[in-house]
Amino acid sequence: MAVPISNVTRRTVYAPSGAGGAGPYAFTFEILANTDIAVFKDDTLLTLTTHYTVTINANGTGSVTITATGLALSPTSPTQYAIVGNRTISRTTDFTTGGDFFANTLNDELDSQTIFAQQNSEGLQRALSAPQTDPTTINMVLPLASLRANKTLGFDATGNPTLAETLGTNRGNWAASTVYYVRDIAKDTTTNNIFQVITAHTSSGSQPITTNADSAKWTLLVDAASATTSATAAAASASAASTSASNASTSATTATTQATNAASSATSANTAKVAAEAARDSALAAYDSFDDRYLGPYASNPTLDNDGNTLLAGALYFNTVVPEMRLWTGSVWVAAYVSGTGFLSSSNNLSELTATASTARSNISAAKSGANTDITALTGLTTALGAAYGGSGVLNNAAMTVTGSGNFAYTRTLTAATNVTFPTTGTLATLAGSETFTSKTLTNPTVTNYVETVVAIGNSGTTQTLSLTSGTVQTVTMTGNCTFTMPTATAGKSFILICTQDGTGSRTAVFTSVKFPNGTAPTLTTTATTGRDILTFVADGTNWYGTYAQAFA
Repeated sequence: MAVPISNVTRRTVYAPSGAGGAGPYAFTFEILANTDIAVFKDDTLLTLTTHYTVTINANGTGSVTITATGLALSPTSPTQYAIVGNRTISRTTDFTTGGDFFANTLNDELDSQTIFAQQNSEGLQRALSAPQTDPTTINMVLPLASLRANKTLGFDATGNPTLAETLGTNRGNWAASTVYYVRDIAKDTTTNNIFQVITAHTSSGSQPITTNADSAKWTLLVDAASATTSATAAAASASAASTSASNASTSATTATTQATNAASSATSANTAKVAAEAARDSALAAYDSFDDRYLGPYASNPTLDNDGNTLLAGALYFNTVVPEMRLWTGSVWVAAYVSGTGFLSSSNNLSELTATASTARSNISAAKSGANTDITALTGLTTALGAAYGGSGVLNNAAMTVTGSGNFAYTRTLTAATNVTFPTTGTLATLAGSETFTSKTLTNPTVTNYVETVVAIGNSGTTQTLSLTSGTVQTVTMTGNCTFTMPTATAGKSFILICTQDGTGSRTAVFTSVKFPNGTAPTLTTTATTGRDILTFVADGTNWYGTYAQAFA
């Protein structure tokens, strides 16, 4: 179909219109067939018939209508449709000498040639080109692909295309005697900082880049060193808070949070700052938790904690009058531990002795003028002795049993072989030798210069069940990553565990059913052979509460 070819641009761009964006979209340049155009939905080339149909008018212009399939094609919400001339450049006719020469065939061929020229012209309008007034000596041919790879395009003093700077890339760790181009990125391995080249150069000297002779040729992208310093300062602050708490009592809590080194992004520094602030808050919270559980020294039972809040079950304080460590069970203060081989009296005990007690002591002293071990010399003094110590006495030639009550709740059997010294004033009898008191209650006793028995558990292995039958101070050698099973949580029970690392070191410990301050379990000292940690445990009848002091390696 021969048609006149107008002098128009063979390209039209539309915003979506019509029902659902289907068009139709008209084009004013002439075509000879519906395959002479290409249709783009944004950057997607559509397919004739599948995605769109073409209507050709009698004058060769026409319109494009998008099909349902084309509308569903991604992107579903286009910003534009572009219709461009796209006739296949070829010649389908051939005129032979003496052959037929028809006007319509010639017209079709001329139309095609005109369309080809217009298509090329439209494409050239979107291409880089030198102005017509440029010197004829200008050579716009680009350098070879192998030479211009990773280079920026520039122009020399005469205006000819030339190779400019090499495009910057990630060069990894900084190295000496290396050619660096503008926009190259490199890592300073001494500070972990990330730099970018602003002036091309061959590197020399050594790191850090900030003190290198070429430092002005770099710009800092990621300041990892400052982030690391912030993290270290936060860890030091947390350690200082832990040390202060440890000095207040051997029952202390250490809570530290370490920030990781910043990665290779500009947001790393802010992440380290957030971690540092979290470490500081954690340390303060740990100290506050410790302060709520160990109240320090008091002359009498406190009713509130150091912040004026309700006492927490498992809280401890040291009574300076008795003196002794006491535990709050949730309803009453009890002695945190009991140790010793006998009873020592206090002024309160002595005030309960009556004149009868004084008489009894005088009688006993007179009886002792004979033989200290002669039990028969005490005949007739049982009533006075029982009254003197708040109970009653039974005497026979073989033995005498004295049972006390009140502050002197005990049962004592004296035999002919027992060496008993009865004082004349102010104190109870001093029991010579080792004495065993089973299931006895001591109220306000004064214990002087007592000794805790230290029991060596031996090697920990990977599992260990703790027991209080051997003593309240126990030691263990950490020979593996051990899980410790706790004894029954009997109210008022307490003990100390000293953990020492073996020759390998870095052993870890897990304690089942123990509540640690702020919910943070302790981390043992890692030093081989000399690494030592002290842990204190107190029970309130339901739970074990643990505190932790890290000893010096």
